Amino acid sequence: MHILFVHQSYASQFAPVAEVMARSKDHRVTFVSTQPNRRHGAIENLHYDYSPDPHPAAPMPWRSVYARHLLHCQRVARVLEGRPDVRPDLVVGHSGLGPTLLIPEVLDCPIVSYFEYFMDTKRNDMLFRTDFEKPPWFRFWRRALNAVFLADLANCRSGYSPTRWQRSLFPKEYRSKLRVLFDGIDTAVFRRLPTRPRQIGSLAIPDDTRIVTYASRGMESMRGFDVFMKVAKRIYERYPKVLFVVAGRERVAYSTDPRVIGQSSFKKWVLKQDSYDLSKFRFVGWLPRPRLAQLFNASDLHVYLTTPFPLSWSLFSALACGATVLASDTEPVREVITHGRNGLLADFFDVDGLAETALKVLRSPSSFRELGRAAATHVQDRYGADAVVPKLIRYFCRTASARKPLDR
Repeated sequence: MHILFVHQSYASQFAPVAEVMARSKDHRVTFVSTQPNRRHGAIENLHYDYSPDPHPAAPMPWRSVYARHLLHCQRVARVLEGRPDVRPDLVVGHSGLGPTLLIPEVLDCPIVSYFEYFMDTKRNDMLFRTDFEKPPWFRFWRRALNAVFLADLANCRSGYSPTRWQRSLFPKEYRSKLRVLFDGIDTAVFRRLPTRPRQIGSLAIPDDTRIVTYASRGMESMRGFDVFMKVAKRIYERYPKVLFVVAGRERVAYSTDPRVIGQSSFKKWVLKQDSYDLSKFRFVGWLPRPRLAQLFNASDLHVYLTTPFPLSWSLFSALACGATVLASDTEPVREVITHGRNGLLADFFDVDGLAETALKVLRSPSSFRELGRAAATHVQDRYGADAVVPKLIRYFCRTASARKPLDR
């Protein structure tokens, strides 16, 4: 089977399944993205150029959401028009970030869409943070963005979401078209190591010092960076022999924080809100996967905070490494973590409660390591690439071979 993946960024959520299929003599894998033309092993990546809309930007961003999306769709279609040798049996695109709407004008093959998130106009993500103001256009933008997903729901033959919670966000009339299939965590990299490292970069950590980790694509309110810092201060004031290691870039990936606080760095803004002893922290930036796996293995406690929003790969990776995880008690997290069985949960806004739970772990990490062992097994069985990629491949093959829309 020849499969074409479409995503603005190579290879993102499609990496686990694309790499496995590319290694098989039974499949040919092509990618279309905004990344430069090149081959990644057996995978050929076709570059499409995206330029901003030449018309002046609208004063309210929501008004140009669909226009920008259609421009991406047009550029992808043009690339495929110029490559008559690329005639896949199936196209798989990320709804919102993998523009496939115009592909039926160029290719005669089924389309599968990956549906990650549907905006609720009254709850979830930034609306969960009632302590932060929202820009005047915020609710309009949410509805405008949903138009992209609705168009893809009508355009695709079939679709899938990575978790049950994410699937449940989509309109009821379309849910029968959606399956639940996770992306796949590389448990050959993210796994429990034979010995727990006690070193962060070149810094050796004394045996009596506890390591608390936090990892996020960006330091922002939707991932609770401000809450984490408040919790950390409560912890080190009562348990001084602790080091907090923060992995991630100093940027905002999802939130509207810059428009609310009036500056680009949410991290700098948070640090100005209180007096923090920064000797207790190591901000290590973005880490390659092997180093991130080492960090999770060194952790005595990993703190994961999120509003109701798609879960970070870092959560699954930390769990796969057997870390004891303290996470926010929000709906998407509860699908993966059961309190007291494979992790710990506490209210997102309860700084004192989060700190109390963390202190219990730090005073006796060995008493909680069974949670990490259970978590590693759970991720390997339910979310590991070895478990889920074969299901994705079977799903793709069935969809490609179907001569009519799949049974609803």
